[in-house]
Amino acid sequence: MAGIIDTIKLAGTLVLALPAAIAGLELVLIRGQTTFGVALIGLAVGLVAIQHWLTLPTDIPELLAKRFVGAITKDPDPDSEDER
Repeated sequence: MAGIIDTIKLAGTLVLALPAAIAGLELVLIRGQTTFGVALIGLAVGLVAIQHWLTLPTDIPELLAKRFVGAITKDPDPDSEDER
């Protein structure tokens, strides 16, 4: 499940990636310049993929906090619930 911070990061990346993808589609479909169009579409896809998988130095405190909270709080076992 993505948190609010991850959603905001994705929205920020899409602000940059969507215009490049739209321009690439226009170049491919309307103007017939496939080389530049495919390059722009690849750039847009690459931006979103890198944002999703790349860990930046600013993300390290967030990752450490998630790992620390995960170690402290364990999910309850579904078998231990009371049957009513």
